[in-house]
Amino acid sequence: MVHDEASSSSVTSSPLHSFSTMPLHHPAAAPPTTPPPWLLPRELRSDERGLCLIHLLLNCAAAAAAGRLDAANAALEHIAVLAAPDGDAMQRVAAAFAEALARRALRAWPGLCRALLLPRAAPAPAELAAARRHFQDLCPFLRLAGAAANQCVLEAMEAEKVVHVVDLGGADAARWLELLHLLAARPEGPPHLRLTAVHEHRDALAHTAAALTKEAERLDVPFQFCPVVARLDALDVESLRVKTGEALAVTSSLQLHCLLAHPDDEAAAAEPKEEERGRRRRRRGSPDSSGLLSPPTSRADAFLGALWGLSPKVVVVTEQEASHNAPALTDRFVEALNYYAALFDCLEVAAARGSVERARVERWLLGEEIKNIVACDGPDRRERHERLDRWARRMEAAGFAAVPLSYYALLQARRAAQGLGCDGFKVREEKGSFFLCWQDRAIFSVSAWRGRRFD
Repeated sequence: MVHDEASSSSVTSSPLHSFSTMPLHHPAAAPPTTPPPWLLPRELRSDERGLCLIHLLLNCAAAAAAGRLDAANAALEHIAVLAAPDGDAMQRVAAAFAEALARRALRAWPGLCRALLLPRAAPAPAELAAARRHFQDLCPFLRLAGAAANQCVLEAMEAEKVVHVVDLGGADAARWLELLHLLAARPEGPPHLRLTAVHEHRDALAHTAAALTKEAERLDVPFQFCPVVARLDALDVESLRVKTGEALAVTSSLQLHCLLAHPDDEAAAAEPKEEERGRRRRRRGSPDSSGLLSPPTSRADAFLGALWGLSPKVVVVTEQEASHNAPALTDRFVEALNYYAALFDCLEVAAARGSVERARVERWLLGEEIKNIVACDGPDRRERHERLDRWARRMEAAGFAAVPLSYYALLQARRAAQGLGCDGFKVREEKGSFFLCWQDRAIFSVSAWRGRRFD
């Protein structure tokens, strides 16, 4: 899997290792219209070019946040000279963020925005599914997360005769094929397994159902697949049809963050001063004396409360370990640049420079996430990633208590990471949860929870 020519990380080492400490220029200070010294005709080293791009991107974001479109445009002109969608990792991540900033700037002219951006539609479902498969092949964080989640479900369901697993992401057949094998190997024999999968595309669910049904028959595991065609933000938990007498497990992989928009976000998105909006929202949603989030609550909080009402024995949550839900653009831009630079660096090591698979991941998956984080506000901004400490407060507020992932699951995940043939993939355990890392940067978290009624 690992590309031999890329023996070291090109992004998480200099220059991006320390970019988060670089000061932003004041938004009123527009970048010069004449080329700055680093753009004068001469050969730049990769690290010099990377530092220049970071400087320009941060100041472009500050200008865009302040509504200084002339300054943002000047910065984008300079970025275009240095960035390249087929260059090194820093050039590629800069190109993705520059496109997102340009889209945000175009929102000031709705007619231009519609005319220029409508032809460049979001990737088709088949393209996005292909990009997700390539991502798991090249950067198998989610395979490691799925293995840890399966082990957690297996341990929670020990000796249970009827097991109902609800998958809120619903289309990863490979993940559930592994669970079928684990259940088939139980000393006491397999349970009756009912898998309810939630996904917005019926075709993806049909493909998963066919693969799992065939394998369950081969393994002689009693199995029932229940598809639920819905987006998570429109899901009624009653449609999951949880029955009395079955042991329930719920898994969510990169889904819950899409529910974090507050009901007033649409109106707030129209307010002119982003920084002031951020201060007001921080006051409205700051932790109270108990450490829990105060009103207004998000759909995620209501949804977690509804899940608790179903009495699951275990809930396993995998989420991006990042803080991309800040109201202020500059706050989430700096965090996003740091986070996605690490992922582009991982892909730089994992695939050859001309890899079609890597290009699809960066364009259709990571690029779309970057555009959503940077260019969108209000209900259109669905990529609202938060760190595990925030999710822990939400889970506890909904009535859940943490379940430490087992030492055996940690050993399995670390062995799998070591078997990938690259030292950059690491699994870190903290207070019973797992952090899946590239180098020293946590990329995803895996945590497990149970309703307090099971304590």
